Amino acid sequence: MFAGIFPRLGLLIVWIARPKLVDAAFDSWFWPLLGIIFLPFATLMYVVLYTGGGLNGFDWFWIVLAGLLDVAHWGAGWTQRRQAPGYPGTVQA
Repeated sequence: MFAGIFPRLGLLIVWIARPKLVDAAFDSWFWPLLGIIFLPFATLMYVVLYTGGGLNGFDWFWIVLAGLLDVAHWGAGWTQRRQAPGYPGTVQA
């Protein structure tokens, strides 16, 4: 549970504590909000690595790696969905 909440909470704390850092990385509030919902770890990495001139070469490696971790988290949740209580087709003991 903590792994799913950490990047969202981290980005929210950065957004509250240092709004200029997030404002420098994004033009509006819309993209970081979508990032919090769908790709939170990649969005957090983007904000942390963003400099005034944008991202440079090896920075994109970390963004892609964070995006892959976000997608892997979705995949792990999808494969474990049948273990959730109340899932249709599961036998209750």
